[in-house]
Parts: sequence; structure tokens; C-alpha cells
Amino acid sequence: MKKILLIEDEPLIQKSLKKLLEKKGAEVTVESRGRDAIGLILNQEFDRIICDLMLQDISGFDVIEESKKRYTTNDISKLFIIITAYSSPHVIEKATQYGCLLLSKPFENIDEALSIFLSEGGKLGTN
Repeated sequence: MKKILLIEDEPLIQKSLKKLLEKKGAEVTVESRGRDAIGLILNQEFDRIICDLMLQDISGFDVIEESKKRYTTNDISKLFIIITAYSSPHVIEKATQYGCLLLSKPFENIDEALSIFLSEGGKLGTN
């Protein structure tokens, strides 16, 4: 079973994604605040971290920076997927620097998005 951390502060998106991912067999932990999510990231194991870029307290990139206390850049590129409604060239460039996949909200194809979230890219130590 894939363990997923979903960091999303929009309640409807959070509940919907959690339900859809659980239907596909994932174990989903949700967090709406970036600072609280960092504590989970540093102390628990996850196969995938889906992180909204614009959180109420800090940005998704801040979450990634704090995750460097535990993970290498290579690990982060396999672990994190950034989701955002604000995919400007600057945001895309920054996500590329981290090696993270970036998905725009609303998702064009929810089944495709779920497939990406559940893909094997989240397994650390594999290529």
C-alpha cells in the first residue's frame, strides 16, 4: 500500500483527492498547514508527497527546503509532486530546479493525475 502525504489547504480539493486516492488503495495522511506537514515529513515515511504550492502559512517550496534536512535532492525529486493553480514560468523553473513534477489545478484529467500520484516514482532509492 502506497503511503501518501497530501498537503492541501483547500478543503474540497483535500477531501476529494484523499477519497479518490484511498479508493485506489493508498493510505493517505492529509495536512493543510505547511509547517505541520514538515514535522510529518521529518518523522514519518511516505512513498509520495503531494504538496500544494500556495499554502496559507508557507509555500510548497518552503516545505521542500525544510525536507532537505532529511532527504537528498534526488530523493526529493522522486518523492514530491507540486500541485498549483499558479504555474507561472518562475514556478515551473523552480520546480524544475528541485526535479519535482508540477501538475496544474484544476487537473485536465483526474484519472491521469491519480495515476501520476500513485506511480512508482515515489519509491526512494530507485531510478
